[in-house]
Amino acid sequence: MNLVFLGAPGSGKGTQAGRLALRLAASHLATGDLLRAAVSTGSNLGRQAEAFMNAGELVPDEVIIGLIVEKQRMGELNGGFILDGFPRTLPQATALEKMCAEVGAGIDRAVLLEVEDDEIVRRLSGRLYCTRCQAGYNVHHDGSRPQAEGVCDRCHGPLTRRGDDDAGVIRNRVQVFRSQIRPIAEYYRSQSVLLTIAGNGTPDEVFSRISEGLGLE
Repeated sequence: MNLVFLGAPGSGKGTQAGRLALRLAASHLATGDLLRAAVSTGSNLGRQAEAFMNAGELVPDEVIIGLIVEKQRMGELNGGFILDGFPRTLPQATALEKMCAEVGAGIDRAVLLEVEDDEIVRRLSGRLYCTRCQAGYNVHHDGSRPQAEGVCDRCHGPLTRRGDDDAGVIRNRVQVFRSQIRPIAEYYRSQSVLLTIAGNGTPDEVFSRISEGLGLE
């Protein structure tokens, strides 16, 4: 099964995509991880990506698509794949469809996690990270709350909040996402592959909804 996961920052798409990849024995392709892995291998595409990343520029669509095609041709995606963080724009969605057609694949479902703005602000504004070891925490999640307030469990370094996790900044990021995702959602809806899932509730509850929507339960 080949899937695309769509969702605003803080919607939980990374967590759910990772869980579903384990359930399906599929490859979980998070854009950031894909780029970092390509850079570490020193491949031609990896060097191209690194040049853009070092310059602080967005990596072009053709490079990201090329990395996915490379994995497909090497047989790494034969068990199916879950794209997390791509596509982000309509041109990326159409480029992805063209790539899939060229390698005889296709997108079976585009899973859109819908979470209300206030809940996204609550989730992201609770994030903390260690300034020493970069470990991440969230004061709103029992499983990732630090044992001592303001102190890292791992190295006992100080915890702080990233600047882009300010409530005002978060709301702006969400609005930007919604304006970008609307045409992508319509694109997949027109192909009858869009699956909209309520992203509220516990991770287990959301995962159960996704599994049911995909016919896995």
